[in-house]
Amino acid sequence: MRIPLKQYGTLLFDYLKPQRGRVFGLAIALLFTIALRILNPQLLGLFIDTATTDGAIQTLMAIAATFLGAAMLIQVVSVITTYLSETVAWTATNALRLDLVNHCLRLDLSHHKSRTAGEWVERIDGDVTALSRFFSQLVIHVLGNGLLLIGILIMLWVEDWRVGLSLTLFAWVALTLLLALQGTAIVPWTQYRQKSAEFFGFVAEHIAGREDLRANGAVGYVMHRFYHILQEWLPVYHKARFTSTLLWASSVGLFTVGNAIALTLVTYLWRQRAITIGTAYLIFHYTNLLSQPIESIRQELEQLQQVEASIHRIRELLHLHSNLPDKGYLRLPSTPVSVHFENVWFWYEPPEDPEDKHTRPELSPPLSAPRHEPSVAASATAKIVAPLGQLSQRPSTHADGQNLPPTEPEGLSKPLFSPTLTSISFYLPAGNVLGILGHTGSGKTTIARLLLRFYDVQRGEIRIGDQAIAHIPLSDLRQRIGLVTQDVQLFQASVRDNLTFFSSAISDDEILRALKRLGLSNWFDALPTGLDTMLSSDSGGLSAGQAQLLAFARVFLKNPAVVILDEASSRLDPTTEALIEQAVDTLLAHRTGIIIAHRLTTVQRAHQILILEKGRVVEYGDRRFLIQTPDSRLARLLKLGSSQSSP
Repeated sequence: MRIPLKQYGTLLFDYLKPQRGRVFGLAIALLFTIALRILNPQLLGLFIDTATTDGAIQTLMAIAATFLGAAMLIQVVSVITTYLSETVAWTATNALRLDLVNHCLRLDLSHHKSRTAGEWVERIDGDVTALSRFFSQLVIHVLGNGLLLIGILIMLWVEDWRVGLSLTLFAWVALTLLLALQGTAIVPWTQYRQKSAEFFGFVAEHIAGREDLRANGAVGYVMHRFYHILQEWLPVYHKARFTSTLLWASSVGLFTVGNAIALTLVTYLWRQRAITIGTAYLIFHYTNLLSQPIESIRQELEQLQQVEASIHRIRELLHLHSNLPDKGYLRLPSTPVSVHFENVWFWYEPPEDPEDKHTRPELSPPLSAPRHEPSVAASATAKIVAPLGQLSQRPSTHADGQNLPPTEPEGLSKPLFSPTLTSISFYLPAGNVLGILGHTGSGKTTIARLLLRFYDVQRGEIRIGDQAIAHIPLSDLRQRIGLVTQDVQLFQASVRDNLTFFSSAISDDEILRALKRLGLSNWFDALPTGLDTMLSSDSGGLSAGQAQLLAFARVFLKNPAVVILDEASSRLDPTTEALIEQAVDTLLAHRTGIIIAHRLTTVQRAHQILILEKGRVVEYGDRRFLIQTPDSRLARLLKLGSSQSSP
């Protein structure tokens, strides 16, 4: 069996080094226990020989007292060993969990979209929990019992070389056989843990959507899938357990053979008068004691099967790398900054067929062509195209009426797939507000994700201020850009922690001032225990409007340079929406803003309007200019909305 000692040693060294004091104490306690367990049988042999030779009662009492004292000391040291081992395991596994969570949070969204939440939990917690024995008991029972095994064999050699030789060969054969059998269980246990992750991912996903499942009558389908997953899981579990049972049966058979060897040797040596009755008992006792370290090693090898599967999955997780290299070195200023998209192309899943590579835009570096940053006045003459309906097929035109050729990458044929964003270009001056309109799936939210650099563009360039977005550290970028969506994620924590994201750097006075500036004082006064009011992760006890108010206060406390509102008021009643509108005015003051919306009323405060359709810009320009242009899409949409709302 091949044991990846280097892999295990590296993991142990990394997470046990900070606890070297405890590990040293654990090693001392372990060696002391081994020494007592090896020497204690000598007292039994001496007691028997003394008793059979009519030794003094005082001598027998002294030997018995020494034996009992040693046995009690073994129990005390065992308790200390267990305490130290559990402490070492708990500390090491928590450190590993922390590293895994930190690593996963640094991965881009493409990795998180490819796995369910339950699978991530199983990877981070389930696999790490399986390593708790690896960090503590595995070391004790494999290394410790290995030392115990060697010590017992040395004592047997001291008693008689024939006994020592025979039982040394037996121990070598037993360990070789068990190690050979252990290698057959690695793959089944790896498959078992993968099925376990898929199962818990399925359960977590469908528990989260229980209301929709019940409301739409999908409970039967879920139970069918649940049954199907269990049916697939069962044979994998049986196969993994069968390998463990094979190891158990092998060890039981080997112990029987070992006892037979010992009894045969004792009988032979007794007849030869080479040993005393005490030595005969001592040999048999050591043989039984020999089975304990072998059995313990076998049990730990069984655990090692699961441990190796878990280590493999953990290393596989740690080998995942974000597709977003964080090599930024330029900091964003604290003042409002401009936002510039220049010929940006993006798709979530490019075609995998190598034959299709020539049909899509190449993954080239950002364009090096000189940039022209238009002023607000220049943006008023941005391109205007035909409005909705039958005019949607007209070519794009500038305000001067000149036709514009379609914007496609030069030298490339039209892609066979549909990019999420196609040649998106706009310039938003610092302190201005851009309103983005479009149907569902037109690419509005994708623009927000690209600005926060959840993904990188395949072609083109995004600039924040005077800096390319790739040159800005991710931590600084996401600190200086605030995002509010219609789905607010709350945590099982107090209002204070939900507002500050568990940061202790923000004082209660700052929170209260922010709530007052956003016009949320009345809402705060209605909270039963103020900032200590506990919230649940499923927004229990809060309306959609109240959850949105929390999200606005979060962003305000963050004090970003750019604020993105992604359908932030789409699910609110008119009264709450009026309160939100007041908060938006305060939030966008002296900041660059991007408002993504379906409804036209939401973008009335915008300086510029960008209308998307199927990932392309169909209209972009100054809002007032577009309203005053009868043939613009915005004017047509406003006119259509006005006619539908009139009696």
